[in-house]
Amino acid sequence: MILLPLVWIMLTVSLCRTAGSSQILLQDSISVLYPKIPSTETLECDCGDITCDSVYWFRSISNQSKIQFLGRCNNADRVNYGAGVNEARFKFNKRGSSSFVLRIINVTEIDTGIYSCVVKEKSNMELWKAGTLLLPGVTPPTPPPKIKPKPPVKPVCSCSNEEISQDGCGSLVLWPLVGLITGLALALVCTLYYFSRLPKKCRHHFVKRR
Repeated sequence: MILLPLVWIMLTVSLCRTAGSSQILLQDSISVLYPKIPSTETLECDCGDITCDSVYWFRSISNQSKIQFLGRCNNADRVNYGAGVNEARFKFNKRGSSSFVLRIINVTEIDTGIYSCVVKEKSNMELWKAGTLLLPGVTPPTPPPKIKPKPPVKPVCSCSNEEISQDGCGSLVLWPLVGLITGLALALVCTLYYFSRLPKKCRHHFVKRR
């Protein structure tokens, strides 16, 4: 395959330059298409921010290391073909108000190459497009599988519901209640023991005084 910088150099040499013309080279990446054999493939050339007057189509032939001028189309759909171009298979048209299309009918393996376009306005300013690599009959590469993010792991408690109730809220109520009952029982035992040790007279006076 021809490297992209070499393609643009050869395109520059192949076009007739005027003294007052200006060029804009877009640094877009080359797109790749895998059309089936035989089928019809459509390539689009967008005018971008300029008002297009005409478009020039080129093809880089990798096995011959050369650039082929396919043809030219203007706003009135007037077409001029390059030397040796099959007019029945290559069709140029204007689409809408800001783009042109190239249709390749009955695509074969010999149509492999980079197809590029240059749009031109009346002021001779030109917009150079990166182009499209056409690989007829080639199986497109399989995209890598998408890696799904793992769901968050929820904490799992190994305790049963009974253990949770005993060690959880149940313990907050049970142990204070046990302590309270134990304290009351201890106070009652101490009081009874104290009165049981008093003499009968002291107990009688104590009751009478009360």
